[in-house]
Amino acid sequence: MAKVLMKGNEAVGAAAIKAGCKYFFGYPITPSSEIPEYMSKALPEAGGVFLQAESEVAAINMVYGAGGAGARCMTASSSPGISLKQEGITYAAGAEIPCVIVNMMRGGPGLGSIQPGQADYYQSTRGGGNGDYRTLCYAPASIQEIVDYVILAFDKADYYRNPVLIAADGMIGQMMEAVEFKESAHTDLPPKDWATVGTGGKRKPNIINSVYLEAETLQAHNKNLENKFKMMEEKEVLYEAFGLEDAEVVLVAYGTTSRIVKTAIKQAEKKGIKVGMVRPITIWPFPYDVFKTIGSSAKGVLAVEMSQGQIMDDVKIAVEGRQPVYFNGTQGGMVPTPASILADIEKIAGGTK
Repeated sequence: MAKVLMKGNEAVGAAAIKAGCKYFFGYPITPSSEIPEYMSKALPEAGGVFLQAESEVAAINMVYGAGGAGARCMTASSSPGISLKQEGITYAAGAEIPCVIVNMMRGGPGLGSIQPGQADYYQSTRGGGNGDYRTLCYAPASIQEIVDYVILAFDKADYYRNPVLIAADGMIGQMMEAVEFKESAHTDLPPKDWATVGTGGKRKPNIINSVYLEAETLQAHNKNLENKFKMMEEKEVLYEAFGLEDAEVVLVAYGTTSRIVKTAIKQAEKKGIKVGMVRPITIWPFPYDVFKTIGSSAKGVLAVEMSQGQIMDDVKIAVEGRQPVYFNGTQGGMVPTPASILADIEKIAGGTK
């Protein structure tokens, strides 16, 4: 299959259409605005419906309605816009409605900047809304991975009847790379016999909501959700890892930050320092177990993120005190440099960090 040169945000839209998305509801915000722009033209041409909502809150509730009717649907936004969607996301999780939500993260908090950021890690992995719920969350590091994981996200949303997030940063949304579009791999998706599609008088109507007024009933529902989330933790962990067994230093990074880290690793290896790496592809569920394979030669684990260190909680849980954990971070839209990462690698390897 021939490759096509595409901008990240446009690749999101093209991949969604390839995955069978029929409805997009959104509201423009930099650096994700090219997603609704692309969908406004391409989705109607593919037999779907694009609707620019009056707000981010309206958009996510439209997703709730379309997803509840069994349609493949999505929304996209950037950090503060995703914050506004949190109520709708917890509603969708509670009502078991499949949908895909794309976040092209920018600097924060608040309105912040329009530059790339990764400080939505807590929001993406802990759930920004109320109650006990989880959302499978992919963190792509290239435009090809954007394509692959948007398509996969629709399948996983349907498979688990749950919202699925794509957490990328503004650099991925704005850069251009060659991509190819592959077919969906899922053939075992369950029928949507729960959807609110009308009955024709032939069966009892389906009802979709997240309201369970009896405590015992809500607890039983939450236990079912808990079992589903545990299944995700068992089956859906994705990561890239290399050089862990004999590394002097192990780096942890995701998204485009991981690409900068790989440059620093090459520079460190030229200086004779053995460096390993863990790149979470799913930031939830987090790849805790792979950290157990870090060898005894490791003098430290260095996490790199465009934030104040939100990934550090998961890294420390994964390391379990076997190695010291350090952090290299940038904020507010600043991007880490290979030089700053290399300097930390050298300090850890030399025992001066």
